[in-house]
Amino acid sequence: QVQLVESGGGLVQAGGSLRLSCVASGSIFSINAMGWTRRAPGNQRELVAGISVSGVTNYIDSVKGRFTISRDNAKNTVSLEMNSLKPEDTGVYYCHAAVATSGTRDFREYWGQGTQVTVSS
Repeated sequence: QVQLVESGGGLVQAGGSLRLSCVASGSIFSINAMGWTRRAPGNQRELVAGISVSGVTNYIDSVKGRFTISRDNAKNTVSLEMNSLKPEDTGVYYCHAAVATSGTRDFREYWGQGTQVTVSS
């Protein structure tokens, strides 16, 4: 079994910063792509940022230049540094990763439980 646990959410004023972290644990054989997806109130989930195992990153346009995703392959972690936060960044942020377990060696997507980010105006 694999677990992803996020931390670092909270309440911040517009213009402020937060850093989200996520650690994957369990019967992990290999981790491929990792990312952060958010669900804003009343909206569908949207992929905010992704990072490949080699470190290639991608972002939605609304966060480019403000958010930075990074990972530590040795520690099975992925982080999201969020700067110049805006009220529209408010939502529940989920980390996810494509993980192959020690048993099956087949990749499947695992998700964390989510962490709330609230940006006040």
